[in-house]
Amino acid sequence: MKPKISIITLGVTNFPRSFDFYSKGLGFIPHNYKTGDVYALFEMDGSWFSIFPIDMMSEDAGIKRTVSPSPSFTLAHNVSSEAMVDEVFGQGLKAGAKLIKTPQKAAWGGYSGYFADPDGYLWEVAYNPFTDLT
Repeated sequence: MKPKISIITLGVTNFPRSFDFYSKGLGFIPHNYKTGDVYALFEMDGSWFSIFPIDMMSEDAGIKRTVSPSPSFTLAHNVSSEAMVDEVFGQGLKAGAKLIKTPQKAAWGGYSGYFADPDGYLWEVAYNPFTDLT
């Protein structure tokens, strides 16, 4: 298997709310989305991100629906400076994200903070001075 993730799909409990959060709040541009669709795909500079109603996702996979998102993983958005972390973090909060951890100097030498989307999925916004992940 080629070491690549093509699409990350989050199961969401309220599709319209999540669609507005990601498209209007964070500015993600939907790909071929039509009003009334129950699935949205967003291009992410080399990969794809999508949202899909969690009940439909569970049915499609043939599994029992899980209770809620787990903080055992995070989605990360890296930017080019500490100031950009603060800017993007503020955009997330303005869009309706829940504050989890205010951006601050990190033990690993960078600067980051966490917010949760409307379904509780964790996003880390980070500046890493040791890599070029932007």
